[in-house]
Amino acid sequence: MNGVRPIAVIGPTATGKSDLALELAVRLGGEIVNIDAMQQYRGMDIGTAKLPVSARRGIAHHQLDVLDVTETATVARYQREASAEIDSMLERGSMPVIVGGSMLYVQSLLDEWSFPATDPDVRAKWEQLLGEGGVAAVHEALRRVDPQAAATILPTDGRRMVRALEVVELTGQPFAASQPQIGEPRWGTRIIGVDRDTAELDERIARRTAQMFDIGLAEEVRGLLDRGLRHGLTARRAIGYAQVLAAFDGEYDMAEAQHRTFVGTRRYVRRQRSWFRRDDRVHWVDGADPALVDTVLAALEKISGPQLQ
Repeated sequence: MNGVRPIAVIGPTATGKSDLALELAVRLGGEIVNIDAMQQYRGMDIGTAKLPVSARRGIAHHQLDVLDVTETATVARYQREASAEIDSMLERGSMPVIVGGSMLYVQSLLDEWSFPATDPDVRAKWEQLLGEGGVAAVHEALRRVDPQAAATILPTDGRRMVRALEVVELTGQPFAASQPQIGEPRWGTRIIGVDRDTAELDERIARRTAQMFDIGLAEEVRGLLDRGLRHGLTARRAIGYAQVLAAFDGEYDMAEAQHRTFVGTRRYVRRQRSWFRRDDRVHWVDGADPALVDTVLAALEKISGPQLQ
């Protein structure tokens, strides 16, 4: 495929991944492939920090605005569609620059995760338990059949626990048996991780959260209600959107929604950092480096050789 190897720019939220990826795409003649789950949704722009079309510098962007808010975002769908687009780019000799921080999406794409089959009836049974008994009931059910999965999946992540229960029932094996094995990244992808000092990153998250509310996150959410936001399983749970919906419902005021969005984002960053730091294939850079792009290009040359291909 013309010797081109993709670049993945991953890491915690608000570290500067999008700007870096765009500059790499400009310099290397590449195209952007989004790997942020919530940026797949049409109309969810402010709360996901989606790069406006006017700021994309004419670079093609893929896997942005591909879902309605009523549709469920799944790792399997993303893997299938993004893989096909990357294969097409490589055939054309165009450099795929993959960027985002959705942990399972990154692993599914770069490690060619093979997903177990799904069964609507089995899934519905466990979703009913989640709806009636909440995450505590689902967590207890998972603990009984797969203690390891119950110990590793966040007890607040109802959808993932439902999926684990479904997989265990259908395969008769622990959920971990279906997880990908980390090896050579698919397509020989070079993985760049962007991070920042924790205190600095917290300040960036606070500023970005405040800006989102200042420029109209609440109005964006209100507009999405007419498009069915409340009926979506994944879109309405996105950080920021869930908090604004709760404020609309009178659970607290909009100032508290902003504070909870900041806290939720900061907590998510800690999870991202813990997840990505376990992968020793990642070459880490400091998002605050004033020569960041040149630093990354030099690192890519060491990984790839002088052709950057």
